[in-house]
Amino acid sequence: MNPIIKFTTLFGLLAMEIAISESFRNVAPIAGWIFLVIALVFVVRSFYAMRIPTKSK
Repeated sequence: MNPIIKFTTLFGLLAMEIAISESFRNVAPIAGWIFLVIALVFVVRSFYAMRIPTKSK
């Protein structure tokens, strides 16, 4: 769990550095929406992968 926390913190700091930079200011909102959609896809996939299968009668 600790390496995951470190990775997400580092990624967040790097993403903020890029988003704040002057040359990336026009593209940042589009990239943010794309990354959000990708993250949501992975969250939904992992949620359904962790479900306990139920026995059908």
